[in-house]
Amino acid sequence: MSSDTKTLDEFLAENPNVDVSKAWERCWGILSDVKERIAARFPGMEKDPSCTGREYYTSPNKEFEGSFNAWSGPGCEWLVNSWIGNRKASILDMNATAFLGPETDVPHFVMVFGTVPKLFFYFDFTPRTNLLTDPEYLKKYYDEDNQDYIALRGHENFQWAVSHGTYMRALNNPSTQSLSAELTDENIDILEAYAYKALDRWLGWLDRAEPLPQEVRAERQRQDHIMRRLGYELDPMNKLAENVFGKEMIDDLVTTRMGAGQMARSKLY
Repeated sequence: MSSDTKTLDEFLAENPNVDVSKAWERCWGILSDVKERIAARFPGMEKDPSCTGREYYTSPNKEFEGSFNAWSGPGCEWLVNSWIGNRKASILDMNATAFLGPETDVPHFVMVFGTVPKLFFYFDFTPRTNLLTDPEYLKKYYDEDNQDYIALRGHENFQWAVSHGTYMRALNNPSTQSLSAELTDENIDILEAYAYKALDRWLGWLDRAEPLPQEVRAERQRQDHIMRRLGYELDPMNKLAENVFGKEMIDDLVTTRMGAGQMARSKLY
C-alpha cells in the first residue's frame, strides 16, 4: 500500500517501539505556545471544569498517557490544548484548537502534530459557511493563505496523509494540510514556521473582524456545534485509543474533548 494511504495501525506495526520523547518536547512546546498566544487574545478565558483529573492521565494498563486542558470565554467557546499517546512507543497525537464564538465569521483554528512514528501534521482554518456556495467568504479568508498552502503542499520533504475516516476527509477545505514526513528537526522547523505564520494571519483576521448581526448568531453556533461534535465522535483515532483505554473511558474522553457541557451551557439555538 502507498505510504500516503496507510492506516495508523500499519505505520505503528512497522515501527512500534520508537522513543519519540524528543519530538513530543518540541511539538508540544510549539502547540502550548500557540495556545498561550490565542488565550492572550481572549481575556477572561476560564478553564472548563471537565478538565479536573484530566491534566495528566493514563490508561488502565499504563500503556497510554495524556493531558487534556480546555478553556472558554468571551469570543472563544472552546480552546483546547491536549495530547495522548505513548512517548516510548511511537505514537503521539497533540493539538491546539480554537473554536470561536458566533460573534464573527472568522474560521476556527485547528493544529495537530503527531508521530506514528513518522511525523504527522494536520492544520486548517475550519470554515463557518459552505465554501461551495459562498465565494465571497472563500476569497476573504482562503485566497490570502493560498500561496503558503501551495508551497508547503509541494515541499519535497512531505507527503499527503489520507484519513481513512470519510467525515475527516469531508472536513478538508482549501487550507487543510494533512502531511507526513520523516521525524527530523529540519521537518519540525519547517512546520513550526508554517504554524506561526498561520497563527499570525488568523490573529490578524480576529483583529479586523466585524461583529455579526445578533439574528444570525444562533444558527451559526448551531452549525459550529454540530461540526465540533462530529469531528470528535468520528475521528478514526478513537478506535485505536479504545483498544487501550476501553470503550467506556474513550466515550467519556470524546465527550470531554468536544466540550459537550460547554456547548450545552452556551447554547443559543
